[in-house]
Amino acid sequence: MANKINKLFAERPQDKKFLSLYFCAGCPTLEGTGDVIKTIERRGIDFIEVGIPFSDPLADGPVIQSAATQALKNGMNLKTLFAQLKEIKDDVQIPLIMMGYLNPILHYGIEAFCKSCVDSGVSGMIIPDLPFKDYQDIVKPIADKYDLRVIMLITPETSEERIRFIDDNTDGFIYMVSSASITGAQKSFDDAKQEYFRHINAMNLRNPRMIGFGISNKQTLESAQNNAAGAIIGSKFVTLLNESKNADEALDKLFEALKR
Repeated sequence: MANKINKLFAERPQDKKFLSLYFCAGCPTLEGTGDVIKTIERRGIDFIEVGIPFSDPLADGPVIQSAATQALKNGMNLKTLFAQLKEIKDDVQIPLIMMGYLNPILHYGIEAFCKSCVDSGVSGMIIPDLPFKDYQDIVKPIADKYDLRVIMLITPETSEERIRFIDDNTDGFIYMVSSASITGAQKSFDDAKQEYFRHINAMNLRNPRMIGFGISNKQTLESAQNNAAGAIIGSKFVTLLNESKNADEALDKLFEALKR
């Protein structure tokens, strides 16, 4: 069976723009992860990044750091998360991507992590602090064995040479970080970001791209969707989910915010 991420992008109609959401597993409640995923799918989101809570999330702003702290307090860990994902595996059709830092994954064991991903219906992973050499030498061979996609990030600081190298050596899609700063909602993307988007577009990369970090309203969503295959929203949805404690309500508020 083809990897769900590849299948999703391969079958994408030309005018279709994807929307992916990130949330932190185990927040707001330890037991709610499966319900949040099923609700997000039912509401028409294309794929989901499931955040692995970690005590020192370097790339994340205060909203996601706070969610990770709460999830850890609630008792979330990889073993619990995989058990929860396994329970809903047969109910979820859209791709699930694990998003987390290297430390908990190394602690769990890379091979064990990849096997658990397959056993629980996960299609890929994003590991922001994974050095590219370690990806190529250690992680990629194991991920390939389990038909998992390792999604790499690029930022406005990433050199053109490096971007081409990532494009040649990865599969699935490229996560295009809108700015060189941490995660968090932004009101608009300025001229420098727009120029960065245009520059990457002109490179004609092999892999599709998704733009994330800072998307929270109509302007940032449209800008991302006009310059890539779609947009990834994290902090805004995490904030709404924490406030309402209800995924349907959080999604109602998110869709409303994205119209303004």
